[in-house]
Amino acid sequence: MLNPAQFGGSIRRKDLNKFQQSKNWNGKKFVNLAATQIDINLKTLPTVLKDNFSGKQDRVPKQSLPIHPFDAEKFQPEDGKPKFIWYGHSVVLMQLHGFNLLIDPMFGPDASPIGPFATKRFSNNTLDIIDTLPPIDAILLTHDHYDHLDYKSIMKLKPKVNIWLVALGISRHLEKWEIPAQQVKEFDWWEAVEFQGIKLTFTPSRHFAGRGALDRSKTLWGGWIFQSNDHKIYWSGDGGYGNHFKAIGQEYGPFDLAFVECGQYYKHWHQVHLYPEESIQAAMDAQAQVAVPVHWGAFTLSPHHWKDPVERFVKEAIAQKQDYFIPELGKIFTFETLNDMDNWWEKIK
Repeated sequence: MLNPAQFGGSIRRKDLNKFQQSKNWNGKKFVNLAATQIDINLKTLPTVLKDNFSGKQDRVPKQSLPIHPFDAEKFQPEDGKPKFIWYGHSVVLMQLHGFNLLIDPMFGPDASPIGPFATKRFSNNTLDIIDTLPPIDAILLTHDHYDHLDYKSIMKLKPKVNIWLVALGISRHLEKWEIPAQQVKEFDWWEAVEFQGIKLTFTPSRHFAGRGALDRSKTLWGGWIFQSNDHKIYWSGDGGYGNHFKAIGQEYGPFDLAFVECGQYYKHWHQVHLYPEESIQAAMDAQAQVAVPVHWGAFTLSPHHWKDPVERFVKEAIAQKQDYFIPELGKIFTFETLNDMDNWWEKIK
């Protein structure tokens, strides 16, 4: 049964007043830096529905994808060295300067909680992972789509975190879910904050947002930059290819590591999701030394096979001589272990 709380909060007068101060608000909605559209209309809809719903069982793993259990001892801060764990899709736990940051914590079992059909996760019991995680110093949210902002996950995470750094507009959802307003800070594109010795900057992406029929693009979307004295990391967020990648690279690069969206692409929404070859180009534009693909490995939200993103990403990375790393689900990795890669997806049907 649908829980109405899933939708989050309605737009408030104070939200609209804040939106009016943004250069990216056109008076009715937030807009991308480049003209962007999704090619779904009465003419294309039959093809879109057929492509996305027929043969879906042939595009998912034949077995549940295993996730390494959280290793609290190995995740203890050690000389301030960064640590990372990818939990599938766009969920990453990152430790910088000894502080734990969690990005887009969608641990839930269904990416379509308000849809007529469930979009089941490739791994089992992932909400239980939250119980094993350490205290979280801050959660960062790129946008409010259901595959990134999950009500059930937020409810379990609330006792573990006191600071929420989010795209402009998302505070209304968190406050609806009884997270105190003083714990939430919203960001427009290029806004930055110093957090525990880390400079966090919210960056543009080419996407859209919204959780219901009436709030499309009434919240912002984007990516994140993490800068410390020792490292620079880029998180692309969801979105199609555009000039913003070069702008980010020129202004903030080079980056030691870039987490780049790679998955859930399709010809009829190509402008808002990267093809894997474009993921590599985006990493190169951003001047990333090592590229890590995310937004795959958890859900089928497009007609491609679940392995297609990683296979095409690796092939293009090799062709372009771009260094890359494919993490194992739930396994800690560091800058020192980026050469220690197991092609785990090849062993799963």
